[in-house]
Amino acid sequence: MTALTKRGFVKLVAAAGVAAGVSLAPVASAVAADKITVGALRFTSHAPSFIAFERGYFADEGLEVTFEYFQAAQPMAVAIASGDVDFGVTAISGGLINLAEKGAIKVVGGALQEEAGIDGQMILVSKAAHDAGVTSPAGLKGKSFGITQTGSSFHYIAHKIADKEGFDRSEITLRPLQKVGAVIGALKTGQIDAWAIVPHIAKPLAAGPEIEAIGMVADYIPDYQVTTVFTSTANTVDKPDLVKRFLAAFSRGADDFNAALVDNTAGEAEAEAMLKLLHKYVYNDRPFEKAAPSIRNGAMRVNKNAKLNMTSIADQLAWFQSEKLVPASVSIEMLVDSSFVETD
Repeated sequence: MTALTKRGFVKLVAAAGVAAGVSLAPVASAVAADKITVGALRFTSHAPSFIAFERGYFADEGLEVTFEYFQAAQPMAVAIASGDVDFGVTAISGGLINLAEKGAIKVVGGALQEEAGIDGQMILVSKAAHDAGVTSPAGLKGKSFGITQTGSSFHYIAHKIADKEGFDRSEITLRPLQKVGAVIGALKTGQIDAWAIVPHIAKPLAAGPEIEAIGMVADYIPDYQVTTVFTSTANTVDKPDLVKRFLAAFSRGADDFNAALVDNTAGEAEAEAMLKLLHKYVYNDRPFEKAAPSIRNGAMRVNKNAKLNMTSIADQLAWFQSEKLVPASVSIEMLVDSSFVETD
């Protein structure tokens, strides 16, 4: 006998109710939505989750969502492993991989990805460093680079720049500052020389007097799978339907985001509506008129149907292992459950 999910049960009874001319309200209230907590950063890159919530896509999948906000990727991974958060969308970190090696976490989909022809993450330097001659990433040899934590995506980016420019990884000094806000403050005041970040943050910074843009991350990490969707291993094993429903709603949000602000195929009215929706979550401490250009400028591709770039994931895992930040024994299968989405 085929197992019937909660959502399937509601649909089945609903169909029967329509056929019989019966009110469906008692059925809908009797089958409560699954309550889940979604980890997020207040970045444009997390737009699909916010859209899916605001437009009822999570509700359509029988999910009642609460957001928990973080300042960096690694604490989110810990929250997933502990069960405090059910799903997360952020960059792969050393902490996440180590938790996956222990059987606590699985990557189940892809989200933000660098794509040729679409503005992506930018490499920034302080005005002082720029005036001293750091006008391209080649000049980062011997300079300091801000990261949130050791083993973060910023750490990975710094080393990929060093590798391509041909200087030793040890010749770029990493400064762990824990939070994105702290990195921004340090860069503006010249306490660090460089950083790299998504465009909705990078472009406004580079337009100001304290910071200059000197390159694009995509030139150093083509097709970089910047962020992924992940959940607990327990969810993938015990609640695969829950994972599928989350990914379905998330993917609908991604489609709306890409159409409105990346591909610009949905029209200006929809773009404006999307900016207003996202302003509730991104730069919501600013007036809409000032926040909207930054949100629009930060639109990077989110993979359709949460497709996962396994080549990029494998490269990231290899880097973590080369730096001895995760055990050499960690396999891609320990990190990723590829059964939920298409991969390449």
